[in-house]
Amino acid sequence: MSMVSQLLEATIQAGTPILYATLGEIVAERSGVLNLGVEGMMIVGALAGFAVSYTTGNPWLGVFAAGLAGMLLASVHGTVCLVFQGNQVVSGLALTIFGVGLANFLGAPLVGVTTAGFSNAPIPILESIPVLGRALFSHDVLVYISFALPLLLWLFLERTSLGLSLRSAGQNPEASAAVGLNPVAMRWLGTLTGGFLAGVGGAYLSLAATHMWTNSMTAGRGWIAVALVIFAFWRPGRAIFGAYLFGAAMSLQLRLQAMGANVPSSFLHMLPYALTVLVLVVSGVRGRGRAAPAALGVNIEPSE
Repeated sequence: MSMVSQLLEATIQAGTPILYATLGEIVAERSGVLNLGVEGMMIVGALAGFAVSYTTGNPWLGVFAAGLAGMLLASVHGTVCLVFQGNQVVSGLALTIFGVGLANFLGAPLVGVTTAGFSNAPIPILESIPVLGRALFSHDVLVYISFALPLLLWLFLERTSLGLSLRSAGQNPEASAAVGLNPVAMRWLGTLTGGFLAGVGGAYLSLAATHMWTNSMTAGRGWIAVALVIFAFWRPGRAIFGAYLFGAAMSLQLRLQAMGANVPSSFLHMLPYALTVLVLVVSGVRGRGRAAPAALGVNIEPSE
């Protein structure tokens, strides 16, 4: 039972940065903006968060800086696509390449440096629950926030007028504009929110999961987050299951290696990414694209 509890705990820790990034991309895509630059926003956020936390000694300032860095990179995507009507797919791919290269270049002097970051803050009494107590209630504050975030985003998207306006920009921007709303502003809101959450997801890697900086530390998690948006059918609640599914795959491959399992290490390393392909295939067969916002990836033509 102890081993099960440890695996569940590691699953949640590994899935948390993916969950933040997935939720951010869900908000962006529900507004109609396809942003494939999640990987770039995550790694820039990881570097910004680490650098600020290391300089100031305050990890909360680091998280805020990471979110701002993700927003800054997302604003580049917004400018290209929402202002200059650029192709959203090409812009997102360029954003990932640029973000990864920029973070690796600027972060070179910090490789191997450590910072205090976030420590685990077990919740009294709840931590003592057999099996699930340690798995759910012995984490750092960023994990606890991630537990509540899907519900908060669901309430925002489904139960508020601002969330309805944002969804209308992704579903039918012409109808949204016809009733006096501003679909471009809503797409800006979705894009920047997505960038902020992706940056926070990156900060989790450098400030909570490792407390150090290494080049390319996101290791493809941003691409997994993009795939999970489809798996979740653009619903925040389903993103929880998807993120922890991949967290379990990552945790399992590390533990199998530590146990000396007679399985090639290259196969174990590819396991989470092979699962990504499988998830996309299954989601495509079951979903048939019915949950995707109708105007996703379609630019809003400027009015005359």
